[in-house]
Amino acid sequence: MTLQEQIEKDFLAAYKAHEEVRVAVLRMLKTAIKNRQVELMRPLSDEEVLEVVARQVKQRLESIEQFGQAGRVEMAQREEAELAVLRGYQPAQLSPEETAAAVDAAIAQTGAASAKEFGKVMQALMAAHKGRIDGKAAGELVRQRLG
Repeated sequence: MTLQEQIEKDFLAAYKAHEEVRVAVLRMLKTAIKNRQVELMRPLSDEEVLEVVARQVKQRLESIEQFGQAGRVEMAQREEAELAVLRGYQPAQLSPEETAAAVDAAIAQTGAASAKEFGKVMQALMAAHKGRIDGKAAGELVRQRLG
């Protein structure tokens, strides 16, 4: 079963169970996937669906941060609930220790020695651990190591 079929199946189950937040999140996710399919004019692979999920996760993280800064606790909590649903469709994220090891490996692989080569390291790192690594945390580690 493809990831897209799993999302559809989960949507129907959540709809029948009257899970309001899960239904809303999966409906938005299905729409985002459909929009991407229309854009590319072909069905999406599981990897491309994961990219759509990752974009949705990033949007939720940004919203949580903004609502938190604005003191909108109830809105931030709703976004966190939505984020939890979306995280269920992502591959397991690397732990901080695994992320640090991956950063060290990417620096060694690219032979980077200065902050000027930040982009090269990040490109190699994100390609090697697509969807499994937090880009923001990894970027900070790369800056520390190269800075």
